[in-house]
Parts: sequence; structure tokens; C-alpha cells
Amino acid sequence: MALGDSYASGVGAGHYDTAGGDCKRSALNYPALSQAAHDGYTLKDVSCSGATIADVRADQLAAVTSGTDLVTLTVGGNDAQFATVVQDCLLETDSYCRTATAWMSYYARNQLVTELAGLYEDIKAKAPQAEIIVLGYPQALSSTGTCPVIDLSAAKRTYMNGFADALAEGTKAAAGQKSVTFVDVRDTFKDHGACGSDPWINDLNNASEVFHPNLTGYLAGYSDQLNKAWG
Repeated sequence: MALGDSYASGVGAGHYDTAGGDCKRSALNYPALSQAAHDGYTLKDVSCSGATIADVRADQLAAVTSGTDLVTLTVGGNDAQFATVVQDCLLETDSYCRTATAWMSYYARNQLVTELAGLYEDIKAKAPQAEIIVLGYPQALSSTGTCPVIDLSAAKRTYMNGFADALAEGTKAAAGQKSVTFVDVRDTFKDHGACGSDPWINDLNNASEVFHPNLTGYLAGYSDQLNKAWG
């Protein structure tokens, strides 16, 4: 069972299921790529671009049953206003970006932990025997290289990557509270950020997929790490 937001649904990988509409659920997202390596499992994917924790609980959780063996999940970025923070950093000053990322980083390390832990508890209640694997977010930007359309200063890159760290650390803390498996993808994506020489993350050339993994990112950055955790 695949739950979560745009990073779970595969925004940036292309090959979207038209039946899923605005969810932009890719046939090459990390749940699908990993399921292909595990023939004994059937995938049900209800992930959806734009989903918050509340959306997962309201619109996706019902798909989880007592017979579910494995649940994968990435969520929390939209609760931390990822898209708004990105827009602020792209269009405003270094100082404004620093403030925006600092506020949302504080949220990610504090309130978000409680909210995610509650969701994990709800998933466990629906599927007591299921393994739950939570995958975090990578740092989006390379520290070097030039971004097309709107370049980003070194300071902005540092602030935005720090925000990504806060999201990962908050997710890890929540997973630890509820004894679910957390997969930290930051090391895997290291040196593969957007605007660098070997990007696994989309840059500003495609506004609807900006700072989401490309197909290589989903395969090497997410699916391979999920397979290791899955066993």
C-alpha cells in the first residue's frame, strides 16, 4: 500500500496515470519500481500530489486494511508549506528566504513530529501486522552549479537544504516514536541536487516538477533504498 504526497506519487518521473487526474501518480514512482522487484506483492497506490497529513488520513487511509502487509509513505512537506517556501526563496531576498525556512524548519522539528506520529499510529491501527516504511526528503539543491531561469545564491541554497534537513529529521523523530522504519535518502542524493553537474532532482525548467526527483532520482535515490529496507 503506497500512501503520501508528490514524492510518493512520483511527480517528476513522468508516465502519469490519467485516471488519477491531479494526483500525478506515476507508473515509475518508487512504490511501483520497488514492487516490480518483489513479485509476491500486489501494489495498491493511493498517493497523491499535494497531499497533507490530513489528506492522507481523510482520503488514503481507508485503503489500508488488516490484510495489508506493507505500507510505504512520504508526507509532511506540504504541511510544512514546501511550495510556498520554495516560491519565497526563488522570488524574494536572501534574508526573506532565511526567515521562511527558519520558521518552517522549527515547525518540522516540533509540531510536525507529533502530527506524523499520530498518522503512523492510525496506520498501525488499520493494519496491525503491516511493516511501515517511511521515506524522507532529500536536499533539493546542489551547492555548486547554475540554476536555469532563476539562479539561487549560495545562501539560499544553504537555507533551503537546511529546511530539507529539518523535514528529514522531524520525520525520523516521529518514526522513532512509533517504531516504524525510516529511510533517510539524503546521503543517497548527495552530489545529485538540482542545478548541479549530475542532478537527480528537477530544476526550474519545469515549474510543475521543480525540486522533485527525476526518474533517476526515483530509481537510484528512492527505490533502491526502499528495496534495501524492504529486504
